[in-house]
Amino acid sequence: MELTPEQVLALAPDTGVATSGKKLAITGWHGLGRDAVALWGEYQGSAHYQVRAALGDLTVKCSCPSRKFPCKHGIGLLLLVATDPDALPTAEAPEWVSDWIQRRASTAEQRETKERAKSTAATDGTTPVKRASKSADRRLARVQGGLDALDLWLDDLLRGGLAQVATQPATFWERQAARLVDAQAPGLAGRLRRMAALSHASRDWPALLLVELGRVALLTHSFRRIDELDPALREDLRGAIGWTLTQDEVLARGEVVGDRWLVLGQRATVEDRLRTQRTWLLGATSGRYAMILQFAHGDQPFEAQYIPGTGIGGDLVFWPSAWPLRAAVRERHGEPTQFPAAIVGLPSLAALLEAFATAIGHQPWLPRLPAIISAVTIIHGDGGHWLARDEQGATLPLLGDEHWHTLALSGGAPVDLIAEWDGATLLPLGLLVGGSYHRLGEGR
Repeated sequence: MELTPEQVLALAPDTGVATSGKKLAITGWHGLGRDAVALWGEYQGSAHYQVRAALGDLTVKCSCPSRKFPCKHGIGLLLLVATDPDALPTAEAPEWVSDWIQRRASTAEQRETKERAKSTAATDGTTPVKRASKSADRRLARVQGGLDALDLWLDDLLRGGLAQVATQPATFWERQAARLVDAQAPGLAGRLRRMAALSHASRDWPALLLVELGRVALLTHSFRRIDELDPALREDLRGAIGWTLTQDEVLARGEVVGDRWLVLGQRATVEDRLRTQRTWLLGATSGRYAMILQFAHGDQPFEAQYIPGTGIGGDLVFWPSAWPLRAAVRERHGEPTQFPAAIVGLPSLAALLEAFATAIGHQPWLPRLPAIISAVTIIHGDGGHWLARDEQGATLPLLGDEHWHTLALSGGAPVDLIAEWDGATLLPLGLLVGGSYHRLGEGR
């Protein structure tokens, strides 16, 4: 395992755990050891705690009562080995570690057996097809009714003019979004809630709002002719509505790509205590981008850990799509490795726009696209706006108004920027400066 202290601290759920973990990495440990699959140690503080970590996915288990994951003891143990790899001698795992590893292996085997059974059932016709078909028919009728009501609402909105949108209260959008949730179209409801934030958010908000309204109209009209679309685009349309495949269905029928995957960056959002995290990966050999989407409620941990600035070997399964990006990890291989010193990125911002145009030409409802743009300079422009400028002098706006850390890391010189582009703004996720990766955003 090759981790830096900065990467370990990025695993901490909050700054309090990170700060406490730093203190615990100094003293108080005994019974330290490691083998090919795990590392472990016992910490003696106000009480005695047993701490272990799996090397494959950096899952940490501690006997302390903390509800945070990883806890401060787990962060302390990982910091200890990141700071001094020789601090943990190779040894035979004690029973409390080997039992944990065996239970993890057994759980993984049971999950794999279950997935194989579902895949076999789906192909030999033993699944309850009739029951699933009736449920799908009922949902289809509800969705179509919701789209009919949405079209009438959109017609009224445009007939009144966009100027009147700015005077509407938040309930103007929320009421319609709630109707779409009732119609089992949560994806469309989310789009309307995001559109509500566009009013007066920038000088060109009417143009941005009109673009989004056009995408919604394209979606509602396309859904009525869904049977005429290619199968992959049909899946994209259903996903945009909010009618997505389950991960089990994807694992059974999705495209499998094996590679060494570079963890480019992460973005986390919170809504009604539901935390959503998207992690962007890049295949070192395939050149394929992939997005791992994870959800967690409240203080619950995400199912898997992905550390920006590292590489993981594994097989990904992609959701069917006209422009496949979302994926699930079917199997991991080996331990995390360090990020390569250099990655070939797009040569200019114009190349980014061209790549995005190509992508939405295939998948019109694509919300964002990841990219690495070479030789970009971070600028704090007039009016306090932040910009990314390429070597040709072209600029694109950065999302948000706090990029001083990004500017400090770059030193005002051109750097390779890892970011998301949503058609309007760039969201920085990471920087490559002098062959070193630096994480941006949450958890840095």
